[in-house]
Formats: sequence, C-alpha cells, structure tokens
Amino acid sequence: MVFKVTVNSAWRATRTLWLLVLVSLSVCICVCRASSSLQEDSAMENIVTEKKAEESHRQDSADLLIFILLLTLTILTIWLFKHRRFRFLHETGLAMIYGLLVGVVLRYGIHVPRDISNVTLSCPVNASPATLLINVSGKFYEYTLKGEISANKVDDVQDNEMLRKVTFDPEVFFNILLPPIIFHAGYSLKRRHFFRNMGSILAYAFLGTVISCFVIGLLMYGCVMLMKQVGQLAGDFFFTDCLFFGAIVSATDPVTVLAIFNELQVDVDLYALLFGESVLNDAVAVVLSSSIVAYQPQGDNSHNFEVMAMLKSFGIFLGVFSGSFALGVATGVVTALVTKFTKLRDFQLLETALFFLMSWSTFLLAEACGFTGVVAVLFCGITQAHYTFNNLSPESQDRTKQLFELLNFLAENFIFSYMGLTLFTFQNHVFNPMFIVGAFVAVFLGRAANIYPLSFLLNLGRRNKIRSNFQHMMMFAGLRGAMTFALSIRDTATYARQMMFSTTLLVVFFTVWICGGGTTQMLSCQRIRVGVDSDQDNSMSIAEGSERRSTKQESAWLFRIWYNFDHNYLKPILTHSGPPLTATLPPCCGPLARFLTSPQAYENECQLKDDDSDLILTDGDINLTYGDITVSTDATGAHTSGGPAFAGAATSDDLDRELTYGDHELVMRGTRLVLPMDDSEPPFTDPHHRMRM
Repeated sequence: MVFKVTVNSAWRATRTLWLLVLVSLSVCICVCRASSSLQEDSAMENIVTEKKAEESHRQDSADLLIFILLLTLTILTIWLFKHRRFRFLHETGLAMIYGLLVGVVLRYGIHVPRDISNVTLSCPVNASPATLLINVSGKFYEYTLKGEISANKVDDVQDNEMLRKVTFDPEVFFNILLPPIIFHAGYSLKRRHFFRNMGSILAYAFLGTVISCFVIGLLMYGCVMLMKQVGQLAGDFFFTDCLFFGAIVSATDPVTVLAIFNELQVDVDLYALLFGESVLNDAVAVVLSSSIVAYQPQGDNSHNFEVMAMLKSFGIFLGVFSGSFALGVATGVVTALVTKFTKLRDFQLLETALFFLMSWSTFLLAEACGFTGVVAVLFCGITQAHYTFNNLSPESQDRTKQLFELLNFLAENFIFSYMGLTLFTFQNHVFNPMFIVGAFVAVFLGRAANIYPLSFLLNLGRRNKIRSNFQHMMMFAGLRGAMTFALSIRDTATYARQMMFSTTLLVVFFTVWICGGGTTQMLSCQRIRVGVDSDQDNSMSIAEGSERRSTKQESAWLFRIWYNFDHNYLKPILTHSGPPLTATLPPCCGPLARFLTSPQAYENECQLKDDDSDLILTDGDINLTYGDITVSTDATGAHTSGGPAFAGAATSDDLDRELTYGDHELVMRGTRLVLPMDDSEPPFTDPHHRMRM
C-alpha cells in the first residue's frame, strides 16, 4: 500500500513537470513567433521606407534635370539668335518661354495616380504647427508643414506633391542664386563711366526708387479701396502691403536692354545711367522693403499711420543700408590685405578659391547679422575690383572674371526659367483683373515720376545734359526681373502676398517680352546713336582743344577729394600699386609706412598704373608735368605752361597732341601717376617734338 501511494505521487509530479515544460515551450514558441512577426513587420517597413527614399531621390534628380535641360536648350537657342542677329527676344525672355512650356506640361500633361493606402484623418487643431509629431502604435513620426492645400485639391495630393517638388525654397534664390548676380554687377562695374555720372545715378537709385515706391503704393491703395467697394477683395490688404508692393516692383533689372546696348555700343552715358541705377536701386529696394515690413506702430492696429513708427522705419533703413555697406567694404578690405601680405599669388588655385569664398560669404554674413546681403555683396564686389584685383596674379584675375561671369549667366537664366515654370506650378496664385490693371498703370506712372522730374532737376546742374530722348529710353527700359521676383516669392503666406506675387509675375513677363523686345525699335525711334567706342568717345581731340577737354568728364568735387585720398593712402595700404607710403605719410610715421608698403610698390614707383586716373583728368586743379614743363588744367579746361626751354621747343598744339596720344604723367599734390596710353590712336613719336621725360 505504501509502495502504491509513492508511485502515484511520483507519477503526478512527473506529469506536472511535463505540463510545465509543455506550457513553457508553448509560451516560448508564441513569443518567438510574435518577435519574428514584429521583426518581419519592421523589416518590411524599412524596405518600404528605403524604396520611398530612393523614389524621392530619383524624383529630385529628375526635377533638377528638367532645369539643366532648360538651360541647355536656352543656350543653344541663344547661339542661334546671335548667329542670325535676332534681337527681338533676349535670352532671358527665351528662358521664360521655355519655363512656361515645361510648366504647362507638368501641370496639365502629367498626373500621378493616387495611392489608395493613404488615409486622411481629420484632427482639429487651433493653428497649423510647423512640425507635427504623430504617435502610431507607440512609434512617433515627425512631419513638416509644406503648405496649405485648397479644399477642392485634396483628391490631387499626389499631383500637388509633384508640383511642390519643382517649387524651390525661396531661400535658395537669396542664398544661392542672387549673390553671384549682384557680386558680378559690382565686380564688372565700369568705374570710369559710373563716377562720371555718379551724382545722377545716386539720385535715380535712392531718391527715384523712394519716389517710385510711394507713388505705386498710393495708387495701389486707391485701387484696393475700389476693389473693396465693388466686392472684388477676398482678404485683408493694408496700406503697408501696397507700399511693400511698390518697393519690390521699383527694383529694375534691365538686363535685356543692357545686353542690346552693349552689343550695339550705345552711347556710354546712357548705358552708365541705366546700369548704375539698376545696380544700386536693387539694393535700395531690398532695404526699403525690409523697412516697410518692420513698420510697427504701437497699439492693437499695426497698420495705422504713426509718425514715430515711420521715423523708426526710416532709421532702420539707414542703419541696415549703412551696416550692410560697411560689412561689404570690410570684407573686401580684409581680402585685399590677405592677398597682399601673403604669397597666395604663387598658388593660383588657392588664391581663386579664397577670393570666391570670401566674396560669397559676405552675403551670408550680412544676412546672419541682420543686415541685407544684397547691399553687402554689391559693395564687396566694387571693393574687390578696386583693391583686391590688383593683388591677384594674372591667372587669378582672368579666372575670377570668367568664374563670376559664368555664375551670373547661369543663375540669371535659371531664375527666368523658373519664373515661367512657377506661373503654372505655384499652388496659391491669386489673379485679380482689377488689381493687375491697376498695377500696370501704377508701375508706368511710378517710373515716369522717377525719371522725368529728377532728370529736370539734374539738368539744372549738369554740363552734359540728359537729353529728352535719353529720358524716354530710360523710362522705356525700366524692366523688372530677378530681384523683383525674388522679393515677391520670399513670402507668399497671406492673401495679399499671394496676389502681389501673381501680379508681379505678369509685370515681369510683360516688361521683359514687350519692353525688352522693342529696345532696338525704341533706339531707332528716339534716334540714339549706336556704334560708339567708349574709349574713343572719352578721348581728347586735338582739333577741339580745350573745349573738348572741358566737357570730357564731369566728376564731382567730392570724388576728386576721395580720389586723392584713395590714391595716396588706401591704394598703397591695400595693394601693391600707388606711391610708397614713405612718400605720402608724414616723417613721424616712417616705421609704419615702411611696414605697410610692399617691395613691389618701390619697384613700380616709376611705372604706376591706375584704373581711375582718367576719371578726373579735366576736373579741378591738376598739374601735368613733362620733364621741366608743367601744365596746369583748371575746371574750364584751359591750361598754362611754364618752365625752362627744352629741345624741340614744343608748342601748345604739340603738347595737346602729346596729352592726347602719348604716355603722360599726372602730378597731384606731389604724387606722380603714369596714365595709360589711349589705344585708339598710335603714340606720337615725332623726334623733333618729343618731350624729355
């Protein structure tokens, strides 16, 4: 009996043990299956994610390929136009047409099938967050806001996504495409003709842009009030919005007209006025628009007029412009000092790379500091051309010129191609016929209020008058372009900004196609001379004598003072050219002068070259010295000579001939300059009248 009980107990224990083992095995199998299922799900999810990333990469490559093909097609067509001498359509207008065609195809010709696995769930929130975190079965996913979708376009999410792919971030234009365009404008500036008309250019660029901004803003505000009365306004549109629109469309970009001017060799004064105004008024328009945005009166209504707020905006305008100007010049000065006191010119690749990076970083540095990169990089380009360029090796000089010319060409045509594309790919266009008509009228009247009154006032003090046909041509050539587009696309969040962007596109299209295409006909209609050699036009003629010399240049007295200071002090400090500082600084500054003067300055002391020497040749009190003969030229152009007799006994006519055709030296306050010989005529080499140098 005892044995039987013991066996039963052992059997029950064994059975219980086996049951526990079986349960444990079952649990392990279930856990392994669940884990395997989770791993399979995770692996499948990773595969799907990788496939989506690969598809996105291919889509991005295809989008960029579209723009590359657009540029390629534009270049080939440009060659055909130049070969056939076809001037009715410029390359920028052609790029816009190609962009329009591609935009039509992308908008209406290509449709992406909707993915039925996408499920949209309604989730009411009070505001649209920039970043959204979603919890899906314990996993958190981050989503970034891309923009608002209209209610009638919810079913076309895939098509919207494709169009959004070819719509670049506006910051790409400001940080990548605009810097080379603006820098090239300053770096390639013809300073001789620019400073010859400096006063007029500054008047058109600063005062004229402000006048145009307020005229357009007031007219558009009246148009908006009329639209509100007739029920054509579907959202808020304040006076500050009208002023902002006036600021962005006041930025002229006559690239089409200037290209034709350069090809036809139009009068250099007209070219300088248009080019100088377009270079500077872009910078003014950018700062002016940012000042209008910064207009913030006290109180709940931020759109009321308030004197203190207006004065604050004006102070912001001056502060941002002057700060950007100082930053651009400072970067150029630092680059000049680095290239002067190092041996980078022995390594041309490093020299060119440093020049490129320092120039581009000026734009980003200004934007990061709260200034305007457009102003900074413009004056950086002017400073680099005036100082740093002289320190570069000949190879780097050619490389930098060609590099920024190429970048300017590609960036400009890319922007105009993108303009045409955006007309159909942008998701939130607001086209209002009344606003569009009002904008065209306001732009025309704003340009007229800029050109004609200022030209009348400027002619009161100019010896070389701005003729009426020049004024009509400047009025006609006020095209809008890359800067206007970049400023308008930078912010399209509100109804007013969307309407302004759509209207701005149409204004750019019209001015580039109609005004740019009619440039040749306008030149013929206004009987403006073409085929003018700028050097020959500015050279002194023997037959005209002193009368010709008195009207050759019209440099301002302020520039004459600046030129003297720049040549005697700044050029020797920042470059290898100019007179040695030991000859211009006081004796007490001898150690400092010897430290800052490079050995090349002593070597080049007798063969100096100065790019701006012809700017003031006929202005003020300038002494021309030929051996023992000194010729003083006053503001009227008359000259007197004195000194002992010399071999040949040169007459006044011989001296005029030598001044016109030969190498000559300029003495200004003890500083000797050798002015370059005019290449348009051979040097005078008559041995009987050769002066002793």
